[in-house]
Amino acid sequence: MDATSLSGLRRSYEGEPLLEANVAADPIAQFAVWFQEALDAALPEPNAMVVATASAGGRPSARTVLLKGYDEHGFVFYSNYESRKGRDLAENPRASLLFPWHPIRRQVRVEGTVVRLPHERTAEYFNSRPYGSRIGAWASRQSAVVRSREDLDDRYEELAERWPERPPVPDFWGGYLVVPTEVEFWQGQLDRMHDRLRYRRGHPGWVLERLAP
Repeated sequence: MDATSLSGLRRSYEGEPLLEANVAADPIAQFAVWFQEALDAALPEPNAMVVATASAGGRPSARTVLLKGYDEHGFVFYSNYESRKGRDLAENPRASLLFPWHPIRRQVRVEGTVVRLPHERTAEYFNSRPYGSRIGAWASRQSAVVRSREDLDDRYEELAERWPERPPVPDFWGGYLVVPTEVEFWQGQLDRMHDRLRYRRGHPGWVLERLAP
């Protein structure tokens, strides 16, 4: 089979220059600026991020997950501990995040170590979710094989009958904090001369470096 050429999909990028003198000293502060600009640009799902993990044996996998918060400590998302990503993180507690903000010709890439959030914080978030999402967390053993859609729906209905108002927090579900060791900001530019600024955790503080595109 001949390879399919995608040369017709070439495009040019042009954005405001990303200069060292114009960015925050801390990557979380810089992320806050760019995230607000993504919100202001009305991007669809600006908090959608690709989360990449790897097993202890180095087998990689990636999926899109929603960022549910960030602060000076790092980036937060929630998942089933028994899912593939949960198993990967139990074996190899490191992850990479990617925010693909294509319409504004930007992306942010994060690398870091991963820790589980305390149960109290998981419970606070879980109980703030819509009722259907809470039942769904119980009904779906994420990444497990299911016989049919009907079986999945039947499980949902069974659990909704069991907990018609306030389902408890599942012990197999909770939050993760990605503690960044590197954060890279990418701004598209003409002729593939893109701007790439990387914050690398130093001792102490952060080291800001420009990378070749």
